[in-house]
Amino acid sequence: MAIPPSPSRKQGSGCPTDPEPHAAPLPTTRLQIPDAAQGILTLEVEIARGNHDTERGLMYRTQMPEMHGMIFELPREDHSFWMHNTCISLDLLYIDHGQIVGIVESAPVLNDEARRVGKPSDEVLELNAGFCARHGVNVGQHVSREGAPAP
Repeated sequence: MAIPPSPSRKQGSGCPTDPEPHAAPLPTTRLQIPDAAQGILTLEVEIARGNHDTERGLMYRTQMPEMHGMIFELPREDHSFWMHNTCISLDLLYIDHGQIVGIVESAPVLNDEARRVGKPSDEVLELNAGFCARHGVNVGQHVSREGAPAP
């Protein structure tokens, strides 16, 4: 099976203007996916906590480095995500207690359709579209904070 090419890092022509162009940066952490097909993947991710940051997410951004993303720390339930004002196509990894329980691949930009995996999760990780296919990330694998033991 051919691995899809890496997405263009500059996407989102027609992206809406950011109403908060000077928003404070979010805190970051490093995540690891130790059982990925290519060995240990280390990701630098922004942490979205609270209603404002969770609702805003990656809206209005037009590019993101390959090994970067955003993690949403949420109450455990069957979460629904949309791509409203989101100008980068994304893979969404639904994570429950460190285990990937579902993946939405290549969610289209600027789209208000709700996306869910039908399973409860306590985190959702957003990465560039095609990331999971390029790096061998699948349901059942584990995600941990760098330095923390894998579940």
